[in-house]
Amino acid sequence: MKQRNTTQNTKIICHNEYNPLKQVIVAPPKYMEIKDVINTTQRHYLEENIDTDIALEQHQQFVHTLETEGVEVIQFEARKALNEQVFTRDIGFTIGEELFIASLKKDLRKPEELVLKEWLNEQRIPYQDIKVAPIEGGDVIIDNNKIWVGVSDRTSLRAIHFLKETLPAYEIIPVRLRQDILHLDCTFNIISEDTAIIFRQGIDKEVYKKIKKTYQNLIEVTVEEQFTMGPNVLSIGNKKLISLPENKRLNDVLRQHGFQVLEVEFSEIIKSGGSFRCCSLPLVRE
Repeated sequence: MKQRNTTQNTKIICHNEYNPLKQVIVAPPKYMEIKDVINTTQRHYLEENIDTDIALEQHQQFVHTLETEGVEVIQFEARKALNEQVFTRDIGFTIGEELFIASLKKDLRKPEELVLKEWLNEQRIPYQDIKVAPIEGGDVIIDNNKIWVGVSDRTSLRAIHFLKETLPAYEIIPVRLRQDILHLDCTFNIISEDTAIIFRQGIDKEVYKKIKKTYQNLIEVTVEEQFTMGPNVLSIGNKKLISLPENKRLNDVLRQHGFQVLEVEFSEIIKSGGSFRCCSLPLVRE
C-alpha cells in the first residue's frame, strides 16, 4: 500500500478530542507482530500472536468507516521493521495549531518519529520536536484550555514540565497512572464537552476527584472493558464515535447518553495493547 499525500492544504488545528474529525494519519498493520513484549496486553497474547490478514481487514474497515463519515485519511506506507507502526497516535499530538513530535521511549519504535517528520517536511507542515524524553501521544488528552497528561512508563514528569513551559496559556494536569496502564487513553478519554469515559482504578485518586468535578457525565468502565480497550474509542464529532462491538454494555451506556456508536471489529489489533484512538493521529478537528 502506497503512502497517500494530502488532497488539500493542511492547516493544523485540534482543540479537543471531540470536535468533528477532518483529517487523520493512520498506518496499516501489514507487519504487525508481538516480538519484544512492551506491555501487559501483549504478554497475554504473546503465544497466540497476531493474524496480520485479519488485522489488515479490520484496519481497512476502520479506514472505510472514517472515510464514509467524511474524514480525510492519510495512510502511511507500512515499513517492515516497524511492527508497532499502526499506533500512530503515539508519535505526535496536535495542540491548538501546533503539532508536536513525541519522544518515544522504546528503541524499536523511535524510527516511527522519522517517518512522520519525513512526511511533514514533504508537506511543508511545521512542527515542534520534543527533545525531553520520553513523552508519547497516548498520554496526551486535550480539552480546549486543559491538557491532561499521563505520568506513565512512557511519559515522564520532565516532559510534562517542558509542555508547561512551552504552553503557558494551558492548564496542564499530570495524571499518575497505575503501573500496568500503558497510556492515559487506555483508562481515560473525553468524548464531549461534558462527558468522559474512565477506568477509575487506573489513575490517581486525587486526579479522579478533579476529573469528576470537571465532567458532568463520567462513564465508568469495568475491569473487563478496560482490558478490551473500552476507554480507547475514537470520537469523530457530533456525539458520534467508533467503538469495539465486544464492549456491548459500554456501547449501550454511551447510546443512553445520546452518542451514536459505530461498532467496528478491531479484536486482532487490540492484542498489541491499543485500539481506535491509538491507531489515529488527528491533524485537523474543527
